[in-house]
Amino acid sequence: MRLWIGLLAGLFLAGCASSSRDLVEPKTVDHVDLKRYQGTWYELARLPMFFQRNCAQSEAHYTLKDDGNIGVTNRCRTLDGKWEEATGTASPQVPGKTDKLWVVFDNWFSRIFPGLAKGAYWVLYVDDGYKTALVGNPDRKYLWILSRTPKVSDATKEELLSRARQQGYDTTKLIWRADDSMIIKPDRL
Repeated sequence: MRLWIGLLAGLFLAGCASSSRDLVEPKTVDHVDLKRYQGTWYELARLPMFFQRNCAQSEAHYTLKDDGNIGVTNRCRTLDGKWEEATGTASPQVPGKTDKLWVVFDNWFSRIFPGLAKGAYWVLYVDDGYKTALVGNPDRKYLWILSRTPKVSDATKEELLSRARQQGYDTTKLIWRADDSMIIKPDRL
């Protein structure tokens, strides 16, 4: 009987255990100037995400709304040159704080399950000129490396990767933006 109780207690404690990485959430920037953040961002790399499984090149367009929320338009170009688009809204998770946002896309799922359809969008880093950024979520399952241009220098790329690793993100699984030469142009179909 003691053996069974010991085994059950051990299983219970093992189920409660987690790595120190899981206990500490990623650190976000203190403040995001949403006026400067709006505009076009190109995805340089991302951790795998189901909704982006066919994306070879992605970009996000952010527009500050009168109510303080952000209009979001994500565009994805597939290898066969077709564009897919999703629109939504980002809003602060905590009123007045701009580093942690909820993003809800306008689709059938969000209309049926409005409370379940929001995703955490945490700004982990943005450079002083608002030219590069790291965005992730608290469980480190998703990460986006963003830039105002589709390409950055090797030094900038390494700096962004280093920052992501310091935050506990697995950069070995990143999917990088496809080069333009890999995309089939519609006129060649």
